[in-house]
Amino acid sequence: MKYTMHSLRKRILTLILTISFIFCLLGLRLGIVQIINGKNLQQKAESQWTRNLPLVAERGKIYDTTGSSLAVSYTTYNVYTRARQIKDAVGVAKKLSELLNLDYMTVYDKAIYNSVSEVLIASQIEVDVAEKILDCELEGVFLSENIKRYYPYGDLLTQILGFTTIDNQGQAGIELFYDNYLKGVNGYSLVQSDLRGVELDNTLRSYIPSIPGNNITLTIDSKIQLIVERTLEKLMVEQKAKAVSCIVMNPNNGEVLAMSNKPSFDLNDVPRNDISYLMETVKNKCVIDVYEPGSTFKILTMASTLENKTASLNTGFYCGGSCVVDGEKIKCWKSVGHGSQDLTDGLCNSCNCVFVDLALRLGLDKFYDCLKNYGFGEMTNIEVSGESGGILMNKNNVKNVDLARMGFGQAVAVTPIQLISAISAVVNGGTLYKPQIIKNIKDFNGNVVYDFPTTPKRRVVSKETSDIINMMLEETVSKPGKYTFVPGYEIGGKTGTTQKYENGKISGKYISSFIGTYPASKPEYIVLVIVDEPGSGQYYGSIVASPYAKEIFSGIFEYKNIQPLHGEQANINVKEVEMPNLVGLSLSEAVIKLNELALQYEIMGEGGIIKEQLPPAGTKILNTTTIILTT
Repeated sequence: MKYTMHSLRKRILTLILTISFIFCLLGLRLGIVQIINGKNLQQKAESQWTRNLPLVAERGKIYDTTGSSLAVSYTTYNVYTRARQIKDAVGVAKKLSELLNLDYMTVYDKAIYNSVSEVLIASQIEVDVAEKILDCELEGVFLSENIKRYYPYGDLLTQILGFTTIDNQGQAGIELFYDNYLKGVNGYSLVQSDLRGVELDNTLRSYIPSIPGNNITLTIDSKIQLIVERTLEKLMVEQKAKAVSCIVMNPNNGEVLAMSNKPSFDLNDVPRNDISYLMETVKNKCVIDVYEPGSTFKILTMASTLENKTASLNTGFYCGGSCVVDGEKIKCWKSVGHGSQDLTDGLCNSCNCVFVDLALRLGLDKFYDCLKNYGFGEMTNIEVSGESGGILMNKNNVKNVDLARMGFGQAVAVTPIQLISAISAVVNGGTLYKPQIIKNIKDFNGNVVYDFPTTPKRRVVSKETSDIINMMLEETVSKPGKYTFVPGYEIGGKTGTTQKYENGKISGKYISSFIGTYPASKPEYIVLVIVDEPGSGQYYGSIVASPYAKEIFSGIFEYKNIQPLHGEQANINVKEVEMPNLVGLSLSEAVIKLNELALQYEIMGEGGIIKEQLPPAGTKILNTTTIILTT
């Protein structure tokens, strides 16, 4: 076959185009490998010829408002083995099992397991143990830094701080809620190795340091927190309570100074072997659980009445021991009634009949507007996980009898943080603040990452209404001219007692509470104490809760070096007396004995013989205590 010049040219051109196309494909592939996939392939290659040990980042610290450390981290070590570098597996397993108090065969199996480059033997071992392992110079055994969480105060702020896993991941409380800020960025220690994972001599080593987490400062004052927690521990024992809670807040900006729930546990010894107990105990009841507030809620009904001018200080009321609404009989706690009263008397006497009248005078629309304005039915958005918004009945389903019961704190469910925030607004001059427990977040160099400024939400009452409420609250607990709540100090407050429901019916179990303010005329501190199911036989808030609020206030005064007032109030004669046995006596005989001891008393029932008394006979009480007599 003869090839013409034309055909040869065609064949050469085809060959050149084919070769060019192949080179273009190769170039394209090379570009994809080097430019598009280069970084990823380089990382894969590096992972094959290097071995790394993680360097766990130091978790950020948590401080109180004074700078005291509440949660810190310290260096521990993880122990690894690389089976391909171990020549004496028996010796390594024997030594490690002795030093780490581990089962020999478990360690031995890991020491000979060569399917992976390294195996974790133990984590978070202390420095002294790590030094002993290093002194043994065990071939194929490596240590890497780790971080362990430590809580200097043990069970202080259990539900607020929360805790972490062994891998330093937040599991509860602030540790969980702000885990992304606290955890930091891990680093690595890299060495080059051969195909089998054996470290190569005379090769480059690289060290990528970890970046510490951010530090968080709380609004909590640990000294006030300690006062609260010690008092609650005492309360739990003396009143045989199922649980107790307390919040101390600055009413003028919403900052939480203390928040505690008991029972609690040591954060350095989390009871992980009892999950049901752990989940119940770690729950922050102050922001999650709802309850009927009872008579402490009357403060808000009174403020709403004054603000809407549906009654005045001179308005007269009459309590005969009960009232009827929608055909249902609503009892006052004092079955014989309080008789004729004015508005201030109604609050001082905690008269249910007065507050039924006040709620009905306001009417459903105004009353619900006030509830919404105080923040009920919605979350406060405090920086704590799991917050509840409380429970309000659908307005369209509320009957007059429901409205009447809401007036004195029934038929409405609130969280403690909602209640103290609302009452803070009423006593601080009228401004509702968002409650806050975090002050700021800073990086490890001290630079502010996030600031939590004071956040006023809205005005809920006027300054005039606020001043009147403060006067009433002082009158309610301090009885000016007779005694003060804490001798020498201007304190206002209100007790609360409410029965719990079980299976839709009222049970024989109670929640007792007290909320107090200092100084009464212009509060700087507000304290809420809640006692769930007191089991000592006493359940009135005035007996079960208020004495412990006194202890908390007294502790704050001592810590802050707040001196008592000079003059008449500071010199009032307050002393401890022993409660006499009045059961079985006639009412007149009992009253004579109480008058001899200068004790205040309230009478429940219409009979002439004392059937029950609170506190019981033999109890040591202050002569400022109000005695409850049941006839």
